[in-house]
Amino acid sequence: MTQTQNPARTADAWWRDAVIYQIYPRSFADADGDGVGDLPGITSRLRHVADLGVDAVWLSPFYTSPMADAGYDVADYRDVDPLFGTLADADALIAEAGRLGLRVIVDLVPNHTSDEHVWFREALAAGPGSPERARYLFRDGRGPDGSEPPNNWRSVFGGPGWTRVTEPDGRPGQWYLHLFDVKQPDLDWTNPQVRAEFLDVLRFWLDRGVAGFRVDVAHGLVKAEGLPDWAGEHGLLDGTVAPMWDQDGVHEIYRTWRQVLDEYPGERVLVAESWAPTPERLADYVRPDEMHTAFNFDFLETHWIAADLRESITRSLAATAAVGAPTTWVLSNHDVVRHPTRLALPQVGRRPNGIKATDPQPDEALGLRRGRAATLLMLALPGSAYLYQGEELGLPEHTTLPDEARQDPTFFRHNGEVAGRDGCRVPLPWAADEPAMGFNKTGATWLPQPESYRRYAVDRQRGVPGSTLEMYRAALRLRKELRLGRGDLSWVDDASDETVSFVTETPGGSVAVVTNLGREPVKAPAGEVLLSSGELEDGQVPTDVTVWVRQ
Repeated sequence: MTQTQNPARTADAWWRDAVIYQIYPRSFADADGDGVGDLPGITSRLRHVADLGVDAVWLSPFYTSPMADAGYDVADYRDVDPLFGTLADADALIAEAGRLGLRVIVDLVPNHTSDEHVWFREALAAGPGSPERARYLFRDGRGPDGSEPPNNWRSVFGGPGWTRVTEPDGRPGQWYLHLFDVKQPDLDWTNPQVRAEFLDVLRFWLDRGVAGFRVDVAHGLVKAEGLPDWAGEHGLLDGTVAPMWDQDGVHEIYRTWRQVLDEYPGERVLVAESWAPTPERLADYVRPDEMHTAFNFDFLETHWIAADLRESITRSLAATAAVGAPTTWVLSNHDVVRHPTRLALPQVGRRPNGIKATDPQPDEALGLRRGRAATLLMLALPGSAYLYQGEELGLPEHTTLPDEARQDPTFFRHNGEVAGRDGCRVPLPWAADEPAMGFNKTGATWLPQPESYRRYAVDRQRGVPGSTLEMYRAALRLRKELRLGRGDLSWVDDASDETVSFVTETPGGSVAVVTNLGREPVKAPAGEVLLSSGELEDGQVPTDVTVWVRQ
């Protein structure tokens, strides 16, 4: 066997092997019946999350916002948008989570604000050269009359990354950078006011009892000096360091943030959403004096190919071990096609940004089978893990969403040619035969639910042996009992080339894990079968099945 040491075993910090459940507030549960999920709705359903056996929840943004990008365009970082409730509702949610043994992590969006933030309004009113404009990336245009953008950068959502403003005197004026939607102007993180403001925002929420922050676009805050033109791709992940992404200057910012969190008791955490180009670059974000964990998007992006998965796991563990941090595994979130659907697509090239009704439709049964197997593989790996709401039900992507129902700015800025992220954000099905499948009592939903979601509803799976919900519960219970997140992983060198096969030595014992990605069944390891994602056949692990065996 080839052994890879796991640094997570050397310390007892809760976050090193935590499983954290992402809640997308718009789509989790709706208490007031307006069709949009809210904080009281989340509070009312927290028992479901606690019963899964996770350690914490992460809430996507619920701040005051015009909702140009579903709340990732923040107008006030210290208040709750009326769509979701009030600050008192946030306090009640944090308190109820604590009563249930759950920590609460909140989203922080520091790369950009809403164009309706008071700072941006002040910047527009103050004009060129003002201190107010210096908080954002305003620049003069190119060309004799300044009518060309300052550089060639594009928006991640499609279209140009710059918009020209009309000055207070009515003339065409400067341009401002927005790497996302036009209503999301990028902040200038060289400005001391910007840095001081976010230190204060951190303290505001830490004082209210949150356990930490998931940091949106953590790799984007610092831009290359001079904002040079860029000939490469402009997506979040393009395989290289770009002038708008993953600049070394971001790390000094997070060192100051870490100092703030370390002032508070209870080991508060920073989690990076950093689409870094390599596991080694990602590991820079989790050095001992910076962030605590960072999503492993390399693993998420890896195709359902055994050799590729083994390489991703090995390289990821080695990179984080080098800086004494755990690896943080993730398969789905609010920005990507849900993994039971993604894994049913042809496993070549890059994943699509959403799926439309006119696109080739994935095999739902194949996707669920692979999705369950991928989940058991992920939850057996050393380190921490994130789950996205609904994946415990096996929810597929909504791949036939009508274009007229879509709301993601990605869809509109690509003139409808790119489906966008709405398909993974559809309201959850709690009860198959109730209005809105139990999402609320009125039947209203901000995005339509597909009829297929009825068979995935919580009440159709709770207590049903072999259901995806019960598989998740069993996996999370065993993961905690056996302390799989604290294990040392050893590859089984004589295993089939078409399997991901390893043994993890944990404080709770030795567990063998086999995921079969080949066309033929493979022999299961000797020992007590603890859990499998599908039925074993005469001691054989079938195709697209993962098994855990106590040795």
